[in-house]
Amino acid sequence: MSGEATAGKDAVPATRAGRLPAALTLPRALCGNAARNLALWSRALAPGARRAPTPPSARKALAGAALAIAATLAAMWLVDRQAADWARHLPRGVGSAFATITKAGLSGWYLYPLGIAALCLAMAIPPSLPRLPRGVLAAVASRCLFLFWAIAAPGLFSTVVKRVIGRARPLLDVNDNPFTYMPFSWRPDYASLPSGHATTAASVAVAFGALWPRARPVLWLYALVIMASRVVVMAHHPSDVVAGAAVGIAGAALVRRFFAARGLVFRARDLKPYPAPSLRRIGRALAALCGSGLASCRSENSRKRAIEADHEAL
Repeated sequence: MSGEATAGKDAVPATRAGRLPAALTLPRALCGNAARNLALWSRALAPGARRAPTPPSARKALAGAALAIAATLAAMWLVDRQAADWARHLPRGVGSAFATITKAGLSGWYLYPLGIAALCLAMAIPPSLPRLPRGVLAAVASRCLFLFWAIAAPGLFSTVVKRVIGRARPLLDVNDNPFTYMPFSWRPDYASLPSGHATTAASVAVAFGALWPRARPVLWLYALVIMASRVVVMAHHPSDVVAGAAVGIAGAALVRRFFAARGLVFRARDLKPYPAPSLRRIGRALAALCGSGLASCRSENSRKRAIEADHEAL
């Protein structure tokens, strides 16, 4: 009797010990997939990765930079003061409406979904998945990563530069002087140049437009509305918006070239996107992924039952 009780006591921890690793199998597998895929993607995007030549752009870049600087300076001298005075006398309802509209220019609306989607794909794609569905899901992940960095990189640059320049926002109304600066102040009310919302809106238009050219008219309409809203709510001068748009356009274009040089998302010779996987192929790849997961779960359940049977036999 006492021997049976002792055996029963010994069997409970043994059974629990067999269940504990089984419960940790899925999180461990997901973390392993994420580590493996993120390492692969990082090597593909590393500065030392194999690169292909892209079309020359030095002259266009210099001309664009000169045009952006000239337009920013012209707006500072000719438009900024009048625009602030105009926005100050708008009806309150107009300001309230644009205060709601301008929130659509926050980068978080894009960076969080894109980052989460890429991370979920990194966790979900196992090395055992067949080559075709793995390639389809990797193509989707590479597009998510391109859009993420095309928006995040110029946005980060704009965030740092505007705090270094330290230009006062129109809301402060410092003697109606648009040339009030407090460099290196790192204060939100002295972070007007360039406009972060304009940077985000322009980078969204360039990045999404590079993948879906037919959507460019709608994307640029969205960008122009966001840029106008920053002037209406007196968060930025027109020159801030021009500078922010230039940063967004240049940043997204550079990220596009960066990916194209590594043979990702775009062709290096003409910067045009590779054909995207169709929704049908993506659906089949997800079905194959689910099937692979179910097969793994069945295998794990069979192993778990065998372990429990061995413990019960003991």
